Amino acid sequence: MGVFYRWFGRPLLKFQDSERAHLRSLKLLRLFSNNPLTRSALRLAYKPRKTVPVEVFGTVYSHPFGLAAGMDKNAIALRGWESTGLAFIEIGGVTQHRQEGNPKPRMFRADATQALVNRMGFNNEGSEQISINLAQHFAKYGAPKVPLWVNLGKSKITPLDEAHEDYGATMRALWDYTDVFVVNVSSPNTPNLRELQNDEGLMRILESCHIVNQDLAPAGTEKPILVKVAPDLTDQQLEHVVITARSSGAAGIVLSNTTLVRPEGKSAKEDSIFAETGGLSGRPLMNRSTEMIRIVSKMTKGEWPIVGVGGVMSADDAWEKIRAGASLVQAYSGFVFEGPSLTKSVVHGIHKHLVLQEFSTVNEAVGSGTRSL
Repeated sequence: MGVFYRWFGRPLLKFQDSERAHLRSLKLLRLFSNNPLTRSALRLAYKPRKTVPVEVFGTVYSHPFGLAAGMDKNAIALRGWESTGLAFIEIGGVTQHRQEGNPKPRMFRADATQALVNRMGFNNEGSEQISINLAQHFAKYGAPKVPLWVNLGKSKITPLDEAHEDYGATMRALWDYTDVFVVNVSSPNTPNLRELQNDEGLMRILESCHIVNQDLAPAGTEKPILVKVAPDLTDQQLEHVVITARSSGAAGIVLSNTTLVRPEGKSAKEDSIFAETGGLSGRPLMNRSTEMIRIVSKMTKGEWPIVGVGGVMSADDAWEKIRAGASLVQAYSGFVFEGPSLTKSVVHGIHKHLVLQEFSTVNEAVGSGTRSL
């Protein structure tokens, strides 16, 4: 099925607007997963046959590979993602208020470089409507059989000095349906959002989210709250964010969001794509994301969970992030360029690496590439 996607599916996508192709793919995935026959076909074609469990945030994940935020902002195809074998699903970014996002076109695909540029602007249905969507889904189908994560963003209309209230309100609206929350203070497509990576802004947001946890969670059952940061931080800034986030009770960190840095295009067309405003994801982000993982893993002595995302196109990419210190790995652009078979390929590849390097578990392998450095 992976070969079919590369030979037929991916070439067809080249003739479609990137955002329209994205939405059509989500709707098809939802359609296929709602029919018992096609849902079984999805599982047969894409679900990994290997189990490589990893324990993180007090939960045992069936394997380390999950869906990154941005792919399914409004939780359209939860059953579909689950059917393709992902170990966890992150929806969003979700903001308190419904947002149309930035003017179109706002998503651009550079096929030769395997990169995407987007300036979506947190387009989503808003926390109230997404809460209703999830309530209906849970009532009809039950909770997903894999952990459901929510990426929290700031509404564009909310002033920066009120951002903590915006994040807290979204978390409160979605708390009942969510296993892990990710505080996104690093999207380049909401004006001044990255300013919230500084001490005061980040501390106030985490404090607001912790209050929601305390209000809604029975003692000892608070939901993990992670922080997602930008790859464009300097190493010194990254270390400072880690100190602030850890001291403010964040359960871990996601490394990393999209970048404002651009690679050299492989054609005039790609040069024009890379000249577009927005964040870049995909293969060019791989090395910086992995280096950030390595820095944080060494800094925290492997004691603070890291989720690696950025440029994961293969099992080797995922394994490199695990060896650098990531307990879990996510993909977004990888699914655009490699298709849904990426999950099986990554999980089976991780299993092969574990066997070859004689690790008993994924947890043993996490950070193994930094221990002798």
